[in-house]
Amino acid sequence: MSVPLAFTFQEFQNWMVVWLPIIFMGLIAVVLVYMLRYMPRTKPQEIKPQSSDSISWDDVAGVEEAKDELREVVEFLRDPKRFKALGAKVPKGILLHGPPGTGKTLLAKAVAHESNAQFFAQSAASFVEMFAGLGAARIRRLFRIARKEAPAIVFIDELDAVGATRGNDVSGEKDQTLNQLLVELDGFGGGDDLVVIAASNLLDKLDPALLRPGRFDRQIFVSPPDLAGRREILRVHTKNKPLQADVDLEVVCRQTSGLTGADLANLCNEAAIFAGRERREVLMTKDFEAALERVVAGMQSRRVITDHEKRVVAYHEAGHALCSELLPSVEKVHRISIIPRGRALGYTLNLPEEDRYLKTKEELMDYIVVLLGGRVTEHVIFGQITTGASDDLKKVHEISRSMVTDYGMATELNSKQLPAGDYSMADATRRQIDEEQQFIADHAHRRALKMVSEHRELLEAFAQTLLAHEVLERKDIERLVAEHEGVQPEAHRLEPLEDTGAGQARLAAAERIDPPA
Repeated sequence: MSVPLAFTFQEFQNWMVVWLPIIFMGLIAVVLVYMLRYMPRTKPQEIKPQSSDSISWDDVAGVEEAKDELREVVEFLRDPKRFKALGAKVPKGILLHGPPGTGKTLLAKAVAHESNAQFFAQSAASFVEMFAGLGAARIRRLFRIARKEAPAIVFIDELDAVGATRGNDVSGEKDQTLNQLLVELDGFGGGDDLVVIAASNLLDKLDPALLRPGRFDRQIFVSPPDLAGRREILRVHTKNKPLQADVDLEVVCRQTSGLTGADLANLCNEAAIFAGRERREVLMTKDFEAALERVVAGMQSRRVITDHEKRVVAYHEAGHALCSELLPSVEKVHRISIIPRGRALGYTLNLPEEDRYLKTKEELMDYIVVLLGGRVTEHVIFGQITTGASDDLKKVHEISRSMVTDYGMATELNSKQLPAGDYSMADATRRQIDEEQQFIADHAHRRALKMVSEHRELLEAFAQTLLAHEVLERKDIERLVAEHEGVQPEAHRLEPLEDTGAGQARLAAAERIDPPA
């Protein structure tokens, strides 16, 4: 005999009240389990001292000052008893900071290899997640693994991703992760034989608690290489590449001022690729020249421009080259091209003859003249201006703004710095900054206009030769300048003033040129 299944509405309502919360909580539990199961798991990269990924001191060039600082850490990890007998302690943290591509990660790997220590690397960005406490747990796991393999080195790349000043994070996850990192740095014992090396490009954004002694004891600035450093870097990256006998790396060194180690490594690789495309077995000088052009100016574009646009670009670049050649303080032109590369329809490549770290007011003013030379030439020749000078105008704005607000090189505001983020600055001071900046740009514009107007023959020679050949090398530029202008004066250098008895300092800026009446 079957029993009829009949539920009243009241019974169904009671069942819903009892079981729906349980079902809902069960679904939440299932979702959380799946989320935890498929959550990205980050594991620190481990490099053993004798592995194929290890880096030796000989593989790191151009950063001799940083290597000298780190050699002490290497000696401590190799022979800690010798230092402990003298009461010395291993530095708990070493912070490598500097521009991107200068070799901070390579230095950390070299320390691990030379000290015969295990190397654990992890990016600081992998510590930051949307789930509270997950970043702190990953830091604890990283240090726990490293302590088991001591002596070991923990390398944290891009430290600013988690080490920024606390109090600005809405969720608080970054602050909690940073607090855990601070605890781990303070929790080292004397017998840990564990060193933390971190790298950052933004030292000024790091929390002050990270930078105090006892956490990151040493802060090492890794700067772009000088001439000797670039020579060593090129030697390292070309030792496994067959070079033709006439390849002069010294010339390449002088042409690559301002490039970092990563840029030079890319340059050597691009040169090898160019040689491989032509199925040659050795690298030639023209391969390095083409690689430098690609690294500095970008990849050659296949866009097709009209004949009129080609003439405009030729005169624009001729204006830049004219001002560069006639102003002795500006870096000389290495190559002019009207072949489109990257986003540019043409370019003028200026390369310094030596490494310099200071700029005078006169040199900055002359450089602004060079930047405005292309735009002025367009207006003089065609009676119109185009959008091709947008990048030049951007640089003019940045340099003139820095001259007024950072370097104290204005006419009136010449003895103080005026930070852009200073909200206490009066409106009158801001207006004065704008007026000073406009005066610098107008002054440079008048000088560029005078130079272009007075040297039309050289300008036409540059432009017509560019239209005929599309590229002008340094020897062609020197020949044209010698034919039309003769021998140019040498660049001025900052020299002590002679005592004239008047007690007045000589102005560094070029003589003011007023427009004709």
